[in-house]
Amino acid sequence: MKSDKVVQITAFAAILLGGILLLINIYGLTQDIRPATIQDSELRFHNDVSLTYDDAKKAIPRKEGETEEQYAERMTFVISQTLAHIQWNEEQDPRKYNQRIPVWENYFLYVMALVSGIPEFEKYHYANYDLSLKRGIGICGDASMVMSQILNQQNIPNQIITFPGHVVIEASFNDGATRVFDPDFGVALPYSTDEINSSPALVRAFYSAEGYTEKEVNTLNWLYGKDYQRWNGVSHFITKKYYFEKFAYFMKWPLPILLILGAAGVLYLNKRRRINKSS
Repeated sequence: MKSDKVVQITAFAAILLGGILLLINIYGLTQDIRPATIQDSELRFHNDVSLTYDDAKKAIPRKEGETEEQYAERMTFVISQTLAHIQWNEEQDPRKYNQRIPVWENYFLYVMALVSGIPEFEKYHYANYDLSLKRGIGICGDASMVMSQILNQQNIPNQIITFPGHVVIEASFNDGATRVFDPDFGVALPYSTDEINSSPALVRAFYSAEGYTEKEVNTLNWLYGKDYQRWNGVSHFITKKYYFEKFAYFMKWPLPILLILGAAGVLYLNKRRRINKSS
């Protein structure tokens, strides 16, 4: 009898938890993870965002007659104008711009932010490019992960390149050219990573032409001269988070349903066992 009571309590608790998670998911369908407003004072760049998520989705398909290089250049601008580069580390409240993933968006990522003690979950960088564009905030690493996946869809070979303090994309094209793209700043560079690393001053004119300050240009000039590392896509760049995020979004709907159905099945079998015992 005591064991039956434990089974019943556990099963009802599982049904309750599953029901709560299901309601959270349903509520999430009514919410938008993209911040409604972002204060200009908290942006790295002035007038940083001019495209909505829907604008970006419409812009991503390759245009008829567009070359690989033209497409990469256009995506550099599209991504830079879709992701708001907030002051990522300086922001004190990770809930303000949904740096911490809300519970209604994904309860797995929300719980990880609360209990894991891992800073990357407290202020989360999406691996999935569509989710990143949908939220609409990010820094250079986010923009580069988005661009890498978009180029992959067009079978354009690319690597994520990390310098100390900055992340860009290097892409190789079917005409033999290799170029660097900075989708955070919205700047396309007609040089390879090796060429830039050997002569960092090459980038100055391109960033200046886009209106960046002398201080910003000097900083980039300095960064591009440092040692760098290559990453073969997002799964290589943030391997553990990449696969955990896939799991978290794949299971957010099945888990509550499995909890409810599994617990209901246990209650039914337990009831049948009691009936059989008494007869």
